Amino acid sequence: MTPQSRQFLIDLFNSAVAAAHPAGFLPALLPPPPRGRLIVLAAGKAAGAMSETAEAHYLDQLRFPAQRLEGIAVARHGYGRPTRRVTMVEAGHPVPDEAGLKAAERALVLADGAGADDLVLVLMSGGASANWIAPAAGLTFADKQAVTRALLRSGATIGEINTVRKHLSRIKGGRLARHAYPARVVTLAISDVPRDEPSAIGSGPTVPDPTTIADARAVVARHALKLPEAVTRALTDEANETPKPGDAVFANTSFAIAARPLDAIKAVEARVKAAGYECVSLGDRVEGEARDVAAAHGKLAHDLQTHGKRAVIVSGGELTVTIRGNGRGGPNQEYALALAIALDGITGISALAADTDGTDGGAGSATDPAGAFADGSSAARARALGLDPAAYLADNNSTEFFTRLGDLLQTGPTYTNVNDLRVIVVDRG
Repeated sequence: MTPQSRQFLIDLFNSAVAAAHPAGFLPALLPPPPRGRLIVLAAGKAAGAMSETAEAHYLDQLRFPAQRLEGIAVARHGYGRPTRRVTMVEAGHPVPDEAGLKAAERALVLADGAGADDLVLVLMSGGASANWIAPAAGLTFADKQAVTRALLRSGATIGEINTVRKHLSRIKGGRLARHAYPARVVTLAISDVPRDEPSAIGSGPTVPDPTTIADARAVVARHALKLPEAVTRALTDEANETPKPGDAVFANTSFAIAARPLDAIKAVEARVKAAGYECVSLGDRVEGEARDVAAAHGKLAHDLQTHGKRAVIVSGGELTVTIRGNGRGGPNQEYALALAIALDGITGISALAADTDGTDGGAGSATDPAGAFADGSSAARARALGLDPAAYLADNNSTEFFTRLGDLLQTGPTYTNVNDLRVIVVDRG
């Protein structure tokens, strides 16, 4: 891959991230200040940036009294921002930790204390499900961690994962709205899910839940999950059913999408066209097993090249990885590895797959890679180093593979999250 090709791919990724950063769009969406207190409850990878932006709007632009603004924001480790009135907490992701547990308890206390003149401003973004942990009655924190690990290893979709989470929680699935009632609740969310379904973003803590506890049991059965006995009991207890549409707790709530994956995709499409390429957009809702999607995209890229096209294939959405091996890597790196195999020996095609939050899978560290580059030379370069691409794919060991090649994308935290971005640049071979 030439330096020019690599830089073009990086520029496309950066344009997607810029389109989704809270500083650019959040101020225009923030509600008028309340007569009483402003209580900010934020969770997810953009929680720090969203809270920081909200504080600047209310305190600096509107001169809202600082003593009437309070709250708590929780983001994954490394994603904190220097907030002033809102307490900033960094917690575990994707597997929750004690910090997330304490942050969720504090959020519930603040919500419980909200009165009719107060405004509870809920700022949601991807990662909130792991950052806000409030186990249902009878469950321990260790039980919730075990469920999360089992779901992540099973290959379950994010929708399935959230269906289970919502029925094992005191904050998810509309329950935060129940705690805040009768205060006004305004939720602004950065979507990281296909179709921008409100109940799926952060497991929908302030919106009605369309899923049922029976749905959660079906997910467990479908993936043959081995769960702690206490979890199995909780999923048969109707007291853990979530509030549904029409419940009075939602009477004084509103919800709006502040940024979505499609916004990032459109920014990339504009950049592609400005560079003189035909844009082949597959949309923001691509789902499926990472290696299977990569094989299909590799074939599409080769077909476009065969027909003399100069194009860029753009896609978003969240892919899944069914873990069969013992290696490290996320869905974007696995996609890139499978794509490298599909493109083996083909010149003129280069690609980048990365997560807009700056971390793709990994060990939950802010220094984890965002994704990886691949082209038709990747497999050959790997073999020259004594690496078997197929063996690394079988072991789900994409991080080591691309580390050895020097083809990881390392961005650090981006302070936002609108899901994954995959771009394949097709030039004439």
